[in-house]
Amino acid sequence: MEEHKRTPWILWPFVALWRLVTWILELTGRLIAVVLGLVMMIVGVVVSITVIGAVVGVPVFLFGLLLVFRGFF
Repeated sequence: MEEHKRTPWILWPFVALWRLVTWILELTGRLIAVVLGLVMMIVGVVVSITVIGAVVGVPVFLFGLLLVFRGFF
């Protein structure tokens, strides 16, 4: 079990700034995952138009779908 240590009041501005920066980076990473996943889904559909390209297009589409799900949840 993780024990929470109390932060001295003098360090609270630094803790708050650190939490803000990590929140922004997490949000940016999720946004990039969703956008990249959508692009990969589009590429997968375009490549899957031909029967031969379906061998590559379907896995690319599925990987993009997983990226989108990971970005949202």
